[in-house]
Amino acid sequence: MEDDFEMPVAKRQRIDETAPSTKNAGSRLFAPFRTIGLVSPTAVPFTSVPLGKTTFQITTSVGRSLQTYDLRRGLNLVFLSSPLCPETITATCAYRDRVLVAWGSESAKNGRGIWLFKRGRYIGSLQVEGTTDQELRKIIVLGNWIIACGSKAIEVWKNESYEHYTTITVANRADFAACICALPTFVNKVFAGRADGNVDIYNVSTGKLVHTIAPESRTMGSVCCLTPAPAVGLLAAAYSDGTLKVLDVETEETVTMFQQSKNDQPVTSITFRTDGVGAGDDGRSDGIMATASIDSGDVTLWDLNRGGKVAGILRAAHETSSSTIASGISGIEFLPGQPVIISSGLDNALRSWVFDQVPFSPIPRILHARSGHASSISNLKFLPAATDGSEAAGKWLLSAGNDRSLWAFSLRKDGQSTELSQGNVKHKAKKIGKLVSDESNVEDFKCPPITNIACSLNRDGGMGAIGGPVWTNPSATNAEEASMTGWESVVTSHENDRYARTWFWGRKKAGRWALESGDKKPVTSVAITACGTFALVGSAGGSLDMHNLQSGMHRQRFPPRLKAGQAKQFKLGQISSEQLAKVSRGHSGAVTGIVVDNLNQSVISTSLDGEVIFWQFTTGLIQDRFRLDGAPVAVRYNPVSGLMSIACDDLCIRVIDIETRRIVRELWGCVGQIYDHCFSHDGRCVVTCSMDSVIRVFDLATGHLIDAFKTHTCTNAAFSSTGEFLATAHAGGIGINIWNNKSLFMHVSSRQINEDSEIIDLTDATEFQAASQLAIMDAQAEQDDQMTQIDGDGAVDQLDASLLTLSLLPQSRWQTLLNLETIRQRNKPIQPPQKPKAAPFFLGSSLTNGTTTNEALALSEAAVEPTMTETEKSRVSRLSSLQPVHSVISSHLDVFAAEGRTNELVSYLSGLSPSAADLEIRSLTMQEMPGFVRALTAHLLHRRDYELINTWMAVFLKLHAEFVSGIDDVRLAVLDFQKAMNAEETRLSQSVGWARGVVEFLRSSR
Repeated sequence: MEDDFEMPVAKRQRIDETAPSTKNAGSRLFAPFRTIGLVSPTAVPFTSVPLGKTTFQITTSVGRSLQTYDLRRGLNLVFLSSPLCPETITATCAYRDRVLVAWGSESAKNGRGIWLFKRGRYIGSLQVEGTTDQELRKIIVLGNWIIACGSKAIEVWKNESYEHYTTITVANRADFAACICALPTFVNKVFAGRADGNVDIYNVSTGKLVHTIAPESRTMGSVCCLTPAPAVGLLAAAYSDGTLKVLDVETEETVTMFQQSKNDQPVTSITFRTDGVGAGDDGRSDGIMATASIDSGDVTLWDLNRGGKVAGILRAAHETSSSTIASGISGIEFLPGQPVIISSGLDNALRSWVFDQVPFSPIPRILHARSGHASSISNLKFLPAATDGSEAAGKWLLSAGNDRSLWAFSLRKDGQSTELSQGNVKHKAKKIGKLVSDESNVEDFKCPPITNIACSLNRDGGMGAIGGPVWTNPSATNAEEASMTGWESVVTSHENDRYARTWFWGRKKAGRWALESGDKKPVTSVAITACGTFALVGSAGGSLDMHNLQSGMHRQRFPPRLKAGQAKQFKLGQISSEQLAKVSRGHSGAVTGIVVDNLNQSVISTSLDGEVIFWQFTTGLIQDRFRLDGAPVAVRYNPVSGLMSIACDDLCIRVIDIETRRIVRELWGCVGQIYDHCFSHDGRCVVTCSMDSVIRVFDLATGHLIDAFKTHTCTNAAFSSTGEFLATAHAGGIGINIWNNKSLFMHVSSRQINEDSEIIDLTDATEFQAASQLAIMDAQAEQDDQMTQIDGDGAVDQLDASLLTLSLLPQSRWQTLLNLETIRQRNKPIQPPQKPKAAPFFLGSSLTNGTTTNEALALSEAAVEPTMTETEKSRVSRLSSLQPVHSVISSHLDVFAAEGRTNELVSYLSGLSPSAADLEIRSLTMQEMPGFVRALTAHLLHRRDYELINTWMAVFLKLHAEFVSGIDDVRLAVLDFQKAMNAEETRLSQSVGWARGVVEFLRSSR
């Protein structure tokens, strides 16, 4: 019975009990594919490099890998580095066609190192043996030298050979501030900032200190940033007390000095505009400098002419959050010779800004942007398939985060990922004067964090859907226009909010309606009907209400309010309060899940009071109710199988058939609180994630735990409607891990695994790569089920003698044999062969080459003859000879006649090509025909290679039909084959009919 539920059907090889077993290297069902949603989540600044004269490539760090974006393509992702660095990346530097990456620290488990990547591929590493044990936080390239700096020392390597050259230490002075730079006119000189405010100048060729530039005051603190200015010999330096100055290195004179208004936000990034314009009142002068801080989301633009002044402030260039320690800008840079500035921030965003010259504006506008969630993810849901047959199924993933945003991530093209708009929140903040203060956050003007998502695309209007003010419940709506164009298709519930909000999927923006709960308590669960017309809202007080998404009006209450007659009977005492409560009482606890069947006949709701209630959709009356042993905390529904799963607080997942309203499975095994669970696309499996950081997969047909692997604590999981991907979100992470489903292209066993010994630890594999993981299978991953290769050379034993077994040959092999004549007719040339044209004069003929035509013909025949195989020679001689020749198939038929074995004959025929097998059957003599048919009958009685036996018999009857009616031995053998075939068909149909009847009986409501 277990194998009846396996799909796809595939043969398995028996496992030798004495063979040594090897432990799996990965999950049995899923293979890591990639991580989406990461752009620039770390404090490591981006690095850029010009690509010719047409574009720039921007490279960001996403933990242990790099992502490279092309500016001309709109910051589209072009490279993802492979392999992963052993530890977290601490510094990057792009130089020509290479990117240098420093990773690890003195306390890292896997040590530290510097790798080189080219077009996303690892090409080499620098020699780190003998260097100072420290975390490298800055890398630059200076001519023939590669220079890296940490807090203890400066390391120098040769640029050509990657050999370590020298180490420069602080020598009883304050530690380095990990700020180094080089000026173009100072050969072999590197400038290094220190924690005491001094700037040291070292000669990297000799490794000696050349000079030290002291600060004006010791109270200025440590150096936070060093950047060379476009003017010769000028250097910009920022200090921890907020001081910012530009000094002449040769004379040590301060050219200009600024003081930040807030000392707690020192400048950590400086860049200069080099296109020669932007300063002055008309913007035609040179001298613009931009500064940013990792503690602020603003970019300050300075005009360095006439002593310097603030030219403008780009407010909220990157979002800041009060919930995180550091949430500002990690790096800014003007592109050389371009009016474009690039910025990256800890809000997981990379943006490009452009300055308009006509009309002139000192503050840039947004040009391109790539971003993701700025805080941890709270909910995942794949977009369901629409009824119009569009290709969006399985492509889009909806994701809600604690940063109060709702994102739509594309699994096909990274550049299509976008955040669903909540209106112009920056304009709202600016209108009430909140953008002026750095303490105010733009996220305060967004909706509360999303806790639940429901979606149905059947009434989505796309880009042409009727719009309106965001979440204002407008009273004037045109129902006719909305009916033609469509309406909102996404509904969300929010943390401690009594309103459920609607969203337009096609327009990627917030909708018109804010649906209030019936008891005005916070909304805890939402659902949308399959038709996309109604939204159901459940509250923390137990109320359940239905709203129309076209008009936003309230349509039904579950249970419905008392009618006038019922209220009168209750007032007169004709109905007791107990009877009335039994009829109309709903949930007494918070609603944790709502499900609507595909036909809008029943509504199923669960609550923390432990009850599951079935409501009639049209009337709101109770059809059935029962209580579970544990309180339901989450509900999932699979419309394909008609099953509903309920995660309870007793660590059990109960599966209910909504037709029979019975519990059909109880899945135990989760340790700790169940964070989330989901159905597979076909409803055959349930994937769970719990507090013990283990993702478990249960097979519903058998109830077995068929896969379990450990990751960083998984908090959310979602299965795509096409079955291709599993998406998981992890505690504290802002990226979404995408896994490939192996069961789509290989057989996966449904045997029960031993949870104590077969849980696979994949904790270190939660950052995935797109390139190297596409090859899902390797030699070690096949040990679980011992899959055999698909070929016809070796015989595979049956799992059981009573099972009708197919062969392992590809379907195209035996189908080609059946239609060989049709294929030959189709492949015939349309036109007859034409006589070749005369050879050009410069090509010698056989006469000029000294070889006659007959000699050339003899040589060509001699050259062709050795290419003929022995089988072809024997076949030609057999056909041309009058005396019969004892061929290979004749010997196999003799073995069958003497010993009754058919394996040799079947193996020989299955190993031939379709044309060769056709020639063998066509060349059977009249004496061999009865034996051949009896051999096929005997193999059929063994219930093996069913489709091959029928294919060979069909070809035999097509080629030798005249002998079947004319020779008695052949006719009797064919009749025996027909009897065996009819008997097997009758046995198989009875077994299938019995199984179908049992399944229909179990699914019926009787």
